Amino acid sequence: MLDDSDRRLLRHLQADPGQPIGELAEAARLPLATAYKRLDRLKDEGILRGQHAVIDWQALGYAVEVSLRITLDKTNPRAFDDFLAAAREVPEVIEIQTFLGRVDARLMVIARDLPEYQKVYRNRILTLPHIADIEALMQVATIKNTQSLPL
Repeated sequence: MLDDSDRRLLRHLQADPGQPIGELAEAARLPLATAYKRLDRLKDEGILRGQHAVIDWQALGYAVEVSLRITLDKTNPRAFDDFLAAAREVPEVIEIQTFLGRVDARLMVIARDLPEYQKVYRNRILTLPHIADIEALMQVATIKNTQSLPL
């Protein structure tokens, strides 16, 4: 599926997604036209889904990050759909994941400080529908955070 040229191109794109296409092509040791064609093909095949800005929420004053493990009351057939729809509307929820097992969902919640987190928790999280149990894990440090693949 991917050859060495594709991997080189993706490796350099991961390292610096904002670099001009000419620099990317040169770093991947490809002619400019070939780099364009390969990037277009990778997009068409769904391998390269796009580029986005990564904003450091801590630099904007958010100092608290809490992972909430949610178990839902699954006696209601709409529990997952209702919960997920409502959780998407909470601005402080920056990530939502669902699981198979005892824990049904995980929400990553950010706040500027603990008093703000308490308000978000009481006024927005606890009002989400169909929650049977919540386990909160406050993040102390991020050791590794990468979306780069070992290409």
